Amino acid sequence: MRGRPDRGIPDRPAASPDRPAASPDRPAASPDRPAASPDRPAASPDRPAASPKRPPPRPRSGPRNPAAPLPRSRAARLAIPYLDVDAPVVDLRLDRERRLPAPDDDDPNLVGWYADGPSPGAPGTAVAVGHLDTDTGPAVFAGLSELGRGHRVEVRRADGRTAVYAVDKVRSYEKDRFPNREVYGPRARPELRLITCGGSYNRRTGYSGNLVVFAHLVEVRDAPSRPGQR
Repeated sequence: MRGRPDRGIPDRPAASPDRPAASPDRPAASPDRPAASPDRPAASPDRPAASPKRPPPRPRSGPRNPAAPLPRSRAARLAIPYLDVDAPVVDLRLDRERRLPAPDDDDPNLVGWYADGPSPGAPGTAVAVGHLDTDTGPAVFAGLSELGRGHRVEVRRADGRTAVYAVDKVRSYEKDRFPNREVYGPRARPELRLITCGGSYNRRTGYSGNLVVFAHLVEVRDAPSRPGQR
């Protein structure tokens, strides 16, 4: 994304119930990746643009633990098994223009978590953003469009527990028609949005839209026991 004029998600996510709400002007910014074009390098040969398609997972008999909402604990790592994604997470906050910046594009395998929104597994709408690509090729969220209903997104927390979300739907929106309330609106249950850039790419103006993955909490996994613990 080096040198790109537009790298933001169109509107700010809602603040969590236990943090002050941010003002209702513009918020977010999110990453990107263009379709191959003469202006951009093609995907690097050592990293494929997307994983081979596999069938969605069958419904499970039930979670290991009930998916009750969790208290606050920051996101540490995000995994999407279907896409072979396993990435570190950094906290992101709004900049002076009240926009959520994208993660540092020096590390394409990096996910940004809106730190003033809900933490993993907490009630409300949590937001994570990641690059679709960088100048060197595909990035952490390059394969989001391959996800379908039922695929899992696993977010490990700083306290060792893992919040597991199931994908409900994947939608693409033009930035001038972005449905802020649908994407960022408050929810009673724990939900998650994964956001990256989408649509057409213009060298001067950047991406025309955003890709959004909608998911909800289905499972909470306890922290692994340490040797010697019972």
